[in-house]
Amino acid sequence: MIEDIYKDTQQRMDKTISVMRDNFSKIRTGRASTSLLDHVTVDYYGTEVPINQAANVSVEDARTITIQPWEKSMVSKIEKAIMGADLGLNPSTAGEVIRIVLPPLTEERRKDLVKVIRAEAEDARVAVRNVRRDANATVKELLNDKDISADDQHAAEAHIQKLTDQHVARIDSLLQDKEQEIMTV
Repeated sequence: MIEDIYKDTQQRMDKTISVMRDNFSKIRTGRASTSLLDHVTVDYYGTEVPINQAANVSVEDARTITIQPWEKSMVSKIEKAIMGADLGLNPSTAGEVIRIVLPPLTEERRKDLVKVIRAEAEDARVAVRNVRRDANATVKELLNDKDISADDQHAAEAHIQKLTDQHVARIDSLLQDKEQEIMTV
């Protein structure tokens, strides 16, 4: 019973970190990465699909992403989707190939991005704490239903707190790494 609570708590906290990691990957660091376009969708014969399902997305060099659509008719649609995604990217088309040159980040823009990732990390910490609260409430219900003893409750809450501390430390570590990545010129 308590083991199930631990397992569920662990999974939900891991999911929170996974979501934060995905959000971090969307934040531009000045280096070209295909993950910048992962969440951008394009209309492909009436269905919204990620760009990488309608074109070959690759990194040409440290500052350039190239997109080669499977069909010539998709060039303008992909270009519009990128511009409409509000990523601050300006695609340029040369025949059937779309190139996105990432401008170098200014010091001010880097500081803004650090603020964004810190807010993202704080949201993740809050989510982890909410998972802890839910798990502790479940343990308290078991105590109230006389399914576990008070000692079991204290041990369970201590274990849940330990899980929380581990996940918050992982969040802080990921945040520090991403901050360093962004501030590196």
